[in-house]
Amino acid sequence: MGPRLAIETTAARLVGRLSRAAGRGGGTTLPGKLVWKLDPGAVDVLAARLSRGVAVVSATNGKTTTVAMAAAVLGRIHRLAWNNSGANLASGVTSTLLSARDADLGLLEVDEFALPAVLERVRPRVVCLGNLHRDQLDRYGELEHVAERWRDAILRLAEPSTVIVNADDPLVAGLAEERDGALRYGIDDPTVGRAVLPHAADSKYCIRCDTPYRYAVTYVGHLGDYACPACGHSRPPLDIAARDIELDGLTGSSFRLETPAGTAAVRLALPGLYNVYNALAAASVAHALGSVPAEIAEALAGFTAAFGRFERIATDGKEVIVLLVKNPAGANEVVRTLVDGGAPPVLVVALNDAIADGRDVSWIWDVDFEPLLAVTKRIVVAGERAAELALRFIYAGYPEDQLELEPSLERAFDRGLELTPDGGTLGVLPTYTAMLALRGLATSRGLTRPYWEQVDNV
Repeated sequence: MGPRLAIETTAARLVGRLSRAAGRGGGTTLPGKLVWKLDPGAVDVLAARLSRGVAVVSATNGKTTTVAMAAAVLGRIHRLAWNNSGANLASGVTSTLLSARDADLGLLEVDEFALPAVLERVRPRVVCLGNLHRDQLDRYGELEHVAERWRDAILRLAEPSTVIVNADDPLVAGLAEERDGALRYGIDDPTVGRAVLPHAADSKYCIRCDTPYRYAVTYVGHLGDYACPACGHSRPPLDIAARDIELDGLTGSSFRLETPAGTAAVRLALPGLYNVYNALAAASVAHALGSVPAEIAEALAGFTAAFGRFERIATDGKEVIVLLVKNPAGANEVVRTLVDGGAPPVLVVALNDAIADGRDVSWIWDVDFEPLLAVTKRIVVAGERAAELALRFIYAGYPEDQLELEPSLERAFDRGLELTPDGGTLGVLPTYTAMLALRGLATSRGLTRPYWEQVDNV
């Protein structure tokens, strides 16, 4: 490390300590913001210090859980530089590398729009691209725009970087077509899929000729086994697959993991088909870095949810289940999982429109809330856009006398607990900033730890 970088990192670490000492979670990103601003090239040097290289994961949905799952596997044999606070912009990545004094492997969750800049700096050994769903159009633009930026970044990647793609997503799978040695993962079990695309599916048209794809089966949104009837473009063969899937309500799920290195039975304590995809992506990253199926299965069996993603919180003899919702594809899978697994009779649903959520909340009209509303007895709507959310539920036919409007998240949370019987479960479905606020509330009441305390000191 040169003198300039030594001075920059020392100053950044001091700022991080001071921020955390003041009780501010910004200590996880503020050091990185300073270094990125002062000397972006410092990130190249920080990443190059990791003897085992860097693995990067990006996706619209599931990247936090995927990276946490991969950390559960790889953390057994490596000292990780992992942004487990969820700080996934360039500043968060930089802060993570600053803290990696003794790490040998970088494991980085990266925001989909920040991905090209981060790839250029960290020169990863492995890049895993999970999915592209419509999300925060005011920030990111249409999917094709994000995919084109990803494509350019992948083309610039130096060999021997291994690119991993979700073969069930046409846009994402297409990014690896010109990449030697790419790994492709996906689900292969029609018994847990659907015969038709949901109405809010995103990538419906052939990436080569724009003809609508025909799906043999769909799994999550537009992810599935697709083929173009005009030009023949179709889902590529799977290198890593989940087969024989069992979904066990809200308790968990299981599947047979098949890789080029062998197979293993995987049991997850997380429900839903989307978590099978997350586990597949994590298994693919671990496989690319040398883990064998038995090691992967053992680590995943003990995995619990990343914060805010099917997190369980106990309070006063009741249980709170928190499931993040932030776009149509993800919200639809939460609805599907709750309905199939036995939805709690009382829900708090919180909608915010901060920058990190996306200012445009029209996406709530593309979520198929109706099956969930049919089995829910009481709903408290909260957040900055609670009124719009209440209107959405009323238009869906939900009885107004079973619906309560309470913009304050704290009061809505307390009202939800009041409506939940002793020994019962309250379901909370917040958007991103509402989820962070809920965790802050739970932390202030001693129910959870501050998430930045779970990050190595910078």
